[in-house]
Amino acid sequence: MVYRELNKEEFDDLSSRILYEDNHLLIVNKKVGEIVQGDKTEDEPLTETYKAFIAQRDSKPGLVFMGLPHRLDRPVSGNVVLAKTSKALERLNAMFRDGDVHKFYWALVCREPRSKEELLEDMLWRNEKQNKSYVCRPGSARKDAKQARLIYKYIGRTERYYLVEVELLTGRHHQIRCQLSNMGSPIKGDLKYGAPRSNPDGGISLHARRITFTHPVKKEIMTIEAPVPTSWKGII
Repeated sequence: MVYRELNKEEFDDLSSRILYEDNHLLIVNKKVGEIVQGDKTEDEPLTETYKAFIAQRDSKPGLVFMGLPHRLDRPVSGNVVLAKTSKALERLNAMFRDGDVHKFYWALVCREPRSKEELLEDMLWRNEKQNKSYVCRPGSARKDAKQARLIYKYIGRTERYYLVEVELLTGRHHQIRCQLSNMGSPIKGDLKYGAPRSNPDGGISLHARRITFTHPVKKEIMTIEAPVPTSWKGII
């Protein structure tokens, strides 16, 4: 297998965004606009980019294994966990599925949250054609709706926005975006869910800030924190 050659600028950027690495795991800080898995756009996903990076860095002549146990939406930034072995991938898949990975996000929202801390519980359904999720209204539950649960905590405010931390308890399509918008606090830049204007980089101000889990092989408790994007500086 021959992977593409990365130029020095791209190589250095990818290297600087590695938050943790060992023989089993690679955890990186995803940028807004990057895709983590191939889609119809045919843009190179993060998995393939880091395969090329490792092949070049480690002078690997053969295939580089890179498994993806979870996803982040394209306009979202932050922690992405990649598996470097099939054993790690299998165990991580189970951990994400069973809720054994604790995920915390930071979000800049356009309107002040209604509480300092609150558990949000909604039934969400996904419109495939629109690629958008909706909260079922009382008395209008759908058979394809799924329970969505998160806890948000109000951290503070800036001149124009409000910073909240979200602990994601379930993993539904666009869950944080949909539930915060339904509460009346859409995420900055998220036009699809009610923000009044877009962000200059085309992303939304939702960042996978912190992740805590048990290492799938070493069995050690790990907490990894991803620095917020440079576009947030001057806001928070």
